Amino acid sequence: MKRLLIAILLSLPIFVAAPATAQSEDEAAVRAVVTRLFDGMRAGDGSVFAQVFTPDARLQTAAVRRDGTPVLGSMAVDSFAAMVSQPRDFVLDERIDAWDVRMDGPLAVVTVDYSFYAGPRFSHCGIDAFQLFKSAEGWKIFQLTDTRRTTGCPPQTESRP
Repeated sequence: MKRLLIAILLSLPIFVAAPATAQSEDEAAVRAVVTRLFDGMRAGDGSVFAQVFTPDARLQTAAVRRDGTPVLGSMAVDSFAAMVSQPRDFVLDERIDAWDVRMDGPLAVVTVDYSFYAGPRFSHCGIDAFQLFKSAEGWKIFQLTDTRRTTGCPPQTESRP
């Protein structure tokens, strides 16, 4: 009995370490999906969206109108991809800070602070709230909601190339 107890206690670190490793790999994969979305935006490549979003994904913006009325707007992923793909002489640059990733099984919730630039010009800031699902094809975004404001934003820096 004593040997059995010692064997169990010695094997515990193996069982405890395995989920942490799996979660860190999944967290890295989730971060890679979000990063790929923003890299696609900077490249003006809306085709990336088909790779990072589920086919029925929802894009929404929580905003406040000038009169103070809250509003929740929606946009189709295809429309967003088409907008990103429009030829332009500047880069759509969404700069990310303060990642928070929470995971439970096949669900990941990611929030990030961001500042958005159209070329060198600061446009707005806010938070992005992503929900991702891990399917047989890997992690995909099924919901993205953002806020947008022009006040209370972090200090602005020059645009990246």
